[in-house]
Amino acid sequence: MPWNPEVYNQYKEIRYKPFYDLSAMLIDDHQSKAVDLGCGTGEQTFLLSQKFKQTSFLGIDSSSEMLSEAKELSNDRLSFKQQDIASFLADESRWDLIFSNAALQWVDDHEKLFPALISKLNKDGQLAVQMPLQKDNTLNKLLNKLVQEEPFQKELDGFRRESPLLSIDEYAQILFENGLSDINISVRTYPIIADNAKDLYDFISGSTLIPYMEKLDDKAQALLRQTFLARIEDHFKRFPAIYPFKRILMYAVKS
Repeated sequence: MPWNPEVYNQYKEIRYKPFYDLSAMLIDDHQSKAVDLGCGTGEQTFLLSQKFKQTSFLGIDSSSEMLSEAKELSNDRLSFKQQDIASFLADESRWDLIFSNAALQWVDDHEKLFPALISKLNKDGQLAVQMPLQKDNTLNKLLNKLVQEEPFQKELDGFRRESPLLSIDEYAQILFENGLSDINISVRTYPIIADNAKDLYDFISGSTLIPYMEKLDDKAQALLRQTFLARIEDHFKRFPAIYPFKRILMYAVKS
């Protein structure tokens, strides 16, 4: 099941709030070279390029479906490329800004990932990353429990997508040990007001649910959808309901 820009963008306003908070941490470094990892449809990369008018931006994403939305945004300072994080880390590029909003939670082994990212920063380069705290978020907990039950465990052949996120203390230590300063790491909560269980299901269906759905046939997908909706409704009990969605934001500069 490929990424669907239309489904993902149903909650654009909610998804943009942490982006704006993260971009507010950035310092305008004239004539710099920046990359946006997991740029999606490219709209946020475009906004960054509008804010920092002397910086050249490259947006990369592994999803051709997402990048198809980005083509019209390209200009002399903004370009896009289909590329995954592994090949990005393997190339010889160096950057003055590495920016990533809600993408690195899809990459495993953060003990190795973050030092590798930092090694691609030039001196005084900025690292700015935002990721959802999936282990702490209610919908992720409900889904994680559900996929370990039958018939889903059998249908998924035991597959379960574990969040690779570390603790704040661990990220702070990694940033410090790899020569970053001006370290700013915080957890922020972005409340979602849902009128019904389907609102919350739709929110997670455009991201976290995808790895499970793509492993199931149509019948199993329908059952997972129905059962997950029932679990959401049972947990929240009354609607409208507030869903406190937690995210980690981090910023640092290479000394």
